[in-house]
Amino acid sequence: MALGSLVLLLSLLGVLGLGDPGPLEDVVIDRYYIPKICLREVQMGDFIRYHYNGTFKDGKKFDSSYDRGATVAGVVGVGRLITGMDRGLQGMCVNERRHLIVPPHLGYGSIGVAGLIPPDATLYFDVVMLDIWNKNDKLQITTLSKPEHCNRTVENSDFVRYHYNGTLLDGTPFDSSYSKDSTYDTYVGTGWLIKGMDQGLLGMCAGEKRSIIIPPFLAYGEKGYGTVIPPQASLVFSVLLVDFHNPKDGVFLEHLEVPASCKRRAVTGDFVRYHYNGTLMDGTLFDSSYSRNHTYNTYIGKGYIIPGMDQGLQGVCIGERRRVVIPPHLAYGENGAGDKIPGSAVLVFDVHVIDFHNPADPVEMETVYRPEGCNVTTRNRDFVRYHYNCSLLDGTKLFSSHDYGSPQEVTLGANKVIEGLNSGLLNMCAGERRVLIIPPHLGHGESGARGVPGSAVLRFEVELISMEEGVPEGYLFIWHGDPPENLYEQMDLNKDGQIPADEFSTFILTQVAEGKGRLMPSSDPDKVIADMFKNQDRNQDGKITAEELKLKSDEDQEKIHEEL
Repeated sequence: MALGSLVLLLSLLGVLGLGDPGPLEDVVIDRYYIPKICLREVQMGDFIRYHYNGTFKDGKKFDSSYDRGATVAGVVGVGRLITGMDRGLQGMCVNERRHLIVPPHLGYGSIGVAGLIPPDATLYFDVVMLDIWNKNDKLQITTLSKPEHCNRTVENSDFVRYHYNGTLLDGTPFDSSYSKDSTYDTYVGTGWLIKGMDQGLLGMCAGEKRSIIIPPFLAYGEKGYGTVIPPQASLVFSVLLVDFHNPKDGVFLEHLEVPASCKRRAVTGDFVRYHYNGTLMDGTLFDSSYSRNHTYNTYIGKGYIIPGMDQGLQGVCIGERRRVVIPPHLAYGENGAGDKIPGSAVLVFDVHVIDFHNPADPVEMETVYRPEGCNVTTRNRDFVRYHYNCSLLDGTKLFSSHDYGSPQEVTLGANKVIEGLNSGLLNMCAGERRVLIIPPHLGHGESGARGVPGSAVLRFEVELISMEEGVPEGYLFIWHGDPPENLYEQMDLNKDGQIPADEFSTFILTQVAEGKGRLMPSSDPDKVIADMFKNQDRNQDGKITAEELKLKSDEDQEKIHEEL
């Protein structure tokens, strides 16, 4: 503290006016309030702002800045103040309060001020210091907190969104973005801000907090601003940078996790299913597919989603985790979206790609094992038994035949399984194992099925256990050669002119046993024979007559679709 020639007669100043100290040679200073934190003290040549009350010894007031409703601004030590005030203000801190006793020869002397201050008057001042600055001051920036990861900092021409509390140097608030419940949004370095704020925001990271002290000549100067910022006021801003971008920015990608094996990457026209968390740059969550327990499903590169996400999903692998940072001009622009995405907001999406496909994709088949000497393979209409494990591409298990303790049984080409699985089971040998990747248009489609999400790509591990040669579509039984002549007479075992169900069944089983024909493969041959009998018993009286019995080939010629 530069005391100079100050004489601190504290012992004489319990209360102003208490006793008569006699003629004073210098200013008497009583520092009756000193703030705990004093970052700076008034020195010669400093610009200051202060309030005061001026009285005589008897307490009569002769002047007050409070009564004028304006602080006093001036320079210390250059002769613009009375000598006693020049001396009494030196060494003061912002918010410090002093009582000053100024003797006449350091005040207005033997002349006084006509009509206001009599000659040889001792003056008493109660002063509070509000602001201190110097023309050589620079911007004072203090970083209060900073994110651990900062990939980019603010540069000139960037567009920033920030919250702030603005106070005068004495702590008097004059403005706050928080009170408006909205960030302050503007370009940096283009003249839209006061010079000090333009400079103070440079180099900041999104999420960083700073204290910025701006001297008046980098703020509102001699004019001040309205009624809230006095002339020659230093400003203190507590700033939280919410986000920033540049109009020239593109999408920024951060690859968080890429599978070791990536056989294919998504391109325009692919249909992608992915989970995401969407946040603002300060971490505020605005949306999440996880909260809905449902992936977001869409085509990419087709304009169904915001342009930044259309770009950000290009080239993803199945199972990849990717961070996509999207500037507002590739997101929701100046208007934002709803009440959760502000205008001009940078969006951050943490994406997990579950699967993707293209509507033109076929079934992808990988043969894991094929027995040697594989000469007989499956065809449509064959009856097959197979084991399978079915999962999503992210590994989520859906179904398994092993859970039921027995293989799955199906007739291929009979629309009993999804098209992709049917295709994947064709041309297999007994004992062969395959992995099948089935796109949704050959699986359960957009609607999905019980336990299967809509538009899901499915992964099947299949093992063919056994196969039985089938019969053509529409047939339940076929002859290996020509059918017997006089078929009805041979089928009528007891020659009574009618064929009941048991007689029909005995005849058919005999033909199968002798290798003369075969039934449609099934786990229940008796049911197949019962269906055959029902088709031939046209009047449903429990027996087949000669007029009712027809071969399937004859029926086809007659355009009648019945059996045998």
